[in-house]
Amino acid sequence: MALKRSTLLILLLNITVFYACKTARDLSILNNIVVTPKDSITVVSETDTIARTKEKPVTPMPLPISKKDNSRTDAFLADLLRRYPAYFDTIVKKRKDFGVQIIYTQINRDGNNKPEFKDYYFNVNDKDYFYPASTVKMPTALLALQRLNELNLPGITRQTTMITENAYSGQTPVYNDPTSPDGSPNIEQYIKKIFLVSDNDAFNRLYEFLGPQYINEQLHAKGYKDAQIIHRLELSLTEDENRHTNPVQFRNDQGKVIYTQPMQNNTVRYAERNDLLGKAYYNDGVLIDEPMNFSAKNRISLQDLHAIIRSIMFPQSVPASERFNITPEQYRFVWQYMSQLPRETDYPSYDSTFYDAYGKFLLLGADKSARLPSGLRIFNKTGDAYGFLIDAAYLADFENNIEFMLSAVIYCNENQTLNDDTYEYDSIGFPFMKRLGEVIYNYELKRDR
Repeated sequence: MALKRSTLLILLLNITVFYACKTARDLSILNNIVVTPKDSITVVSETDTIARTKEKPVTPMPLPISKKDNSRTDAFLADLLRRYPAYFDTIVKKRKDFGVQIIYTQINRDGNNKPEFKDYYFNVNDKDYFYPASTVKMPTALLALQRLNELNLPGITRQTTMITENAYSGQTPVYNDPTSPDGSPNIEQYIKKIFLVSDNDAFNRLYEFLGPQYINEQLHAKGYKDAQIIHRLELSLTEDENRHTNPVQFRNDQGKVIYTQPMQNNTVRYAERNDLLGKAYYNDGVLIDEPMNFSAKNRISLQDLHAIIRSIMFPQSVPASERFNITPEQYRFVWQYMSQLPRETDYPSYDSTFYDAYGKFLLLGADKSARLPSGLRIFNKTGDAYGFLIDAAYLADFENNIEFMLSAVIYCNENQTLNDDTYEYDSIGFPFMKRLGEVIYNYELKRDR
């Protein structure tokens, strides 16, 4: 059974009702939404053999893998990819070398419109490490809302001014935020910036509010046992500095302090890891001829990211112990900014350098001119760093009444050297993400429910 149009419209209404007027104009009247694949999505045929552009041949990039391969691949998904050799032939054959992992979830509705989920996997192995980059911002944002609910203090909401102080080596303070309507830093604004443009500083401030001990204890309690979110992003800090997180204050509209949280020190020692990547790396401009050690860097599996997407979009479909403890209104807030595009936003306001594909790798790749059709929404979080591209997403087409989940990672580092800023994102990674999204989307358009 297909997702009922009324249900989709209710979901979209919940998502868009809080948008600024600027956004409402962009989305137009819901009942008049028209989606045409040619707007920004390529319709592909199963026999499509379009030649590759004249680029140098794709060379697989070896990744360290487990001595015993316990990867999971379902024949259905592998066969679907093989139908498009022009897009996936080399990647399917060299799946280990490219570090490709894919999870595709079909969503069907029963007679009561209750969603049912069917997962398909391609080369998925939680033991094969990839650097998760900005995808760790997604669970951290949800935990920030959860933590506010746990504090349960009068006057403290996600819009309450949160001042970040500094009290340890490597820490920096925050007293204002020029991107917010009143210039005050707050959790709501940080979450907006995380989902709209993957702002690193916004993540760092939530990391400092929560502390890595809380983040990891909560993720482990929800079943994400191997997750380790243990450092800030885009800052060169020691392990000790990342264990210490800033003191914070919440202040009311009159500037009165209503809650103070002292500096925290995470003393928990996590499971030993041996996550090595590449054959060489640069450190402060010096080439080191040995694999780069990621054992003290963030870690989360694609399966966990995919499960978190389901937990956010369909909280009632997972056990209560696996859900984030947030309210229905907070879920709607998260849905809005997971799917909203930078051009639809007033606070913060973004220029054309933040194009639709900026945070929507699946379907759009890196095409700066592409736009999502007006009836299609992608609720997701992307990441890119050290040659990895990751996207974990729920896609809903409100015109064609289809919905599915799709998550993927690919490694694009031909020379096997880290930190040299030479990665094959444009020639390999983004085209893969775009074509993967298109193939699954077009399959969904034809699939019986």
